[in-house]
Amino acid sequence: MGKLYLVPTPIGNLEDITYRAVRVLKECDMVLAEDSRDSAKLLNHYEIEKKVISYHQHNEHKIFTSIVEDIINGKEVALVTDAGTPGISDPGFLLVRECIKNNIVIECLPGATAFVPALVNSGLPSDRFAFEGFLPAKKGRKTRLEELAEENKTMVFYESPYRLEKTLRDFEKHFGKQRLVCVSRELTKIYEENVRGTVKEVLEHFSDANVKGEITIVVEGLKDSVKRISKEKGS
Repeated sequence: MGKLYLVPTPIGNLEDITYRAVRVLKECDMVLAEDSRDSAKLLNHYEIEKKVISYHQHNEHKIFTSIVEDIINGKEVALVTDAGTPGISDPGFLLVRECIKNNIVIECLPGATAFVPALVNSGLPSDRFAFEGFLPAKKGRKTRLEELAEENKTMVFYESPYRLEKTLRDFEKHFGKQRLVCVSRELTKIYEENVRGTVKEVLEHFSDANVKGEITIVVEGLKDSVKRISKEKGS
């Protein structure tokens, strides 16, 4: 019996990888990669020559059973995604679940994921939070936003640069203009940007901007927002 390794990869800066992750990638029999071109940059950087198989949301339903068979037959397999930890808004869940069903040992290495640095540097409460990933693009979006308007914990979202303005306008409509947010862009990269303020202020910042890169949005919870606004009015 082989083993499945879940290997976090840097979200930007290639130095943000552990010694253990590099060792696993060097020693495994094959690497499952969300985008083989992105993974090739990382593997080449660390001089790792390895068989790479594309494993992404469009083919995982078709091939995850064959991957499990390979592991049962003794293969050591490492799963990586474009950036961050597999399974966090990325492929991984189906393979992990099937490995568990087949009593395959799974090792999830600790490492990079975008929402942790975004949450910690937002300045918003991080002792309890709700990770929401990507909002529904169309169906169910309005309903989900209405539910989240009552969420008391700090919320964390992923978003594409193309939908950032639309999402901020949705937050303005459902959460209110004075709700605090922090938009983190290009984390760990040269042009990293963290924009903090009310929804209204952050929306103004990005409304005319040519936004690029990966986006993480951290949003103040309802209870903290009500308490802060009441205090500001009182002072």
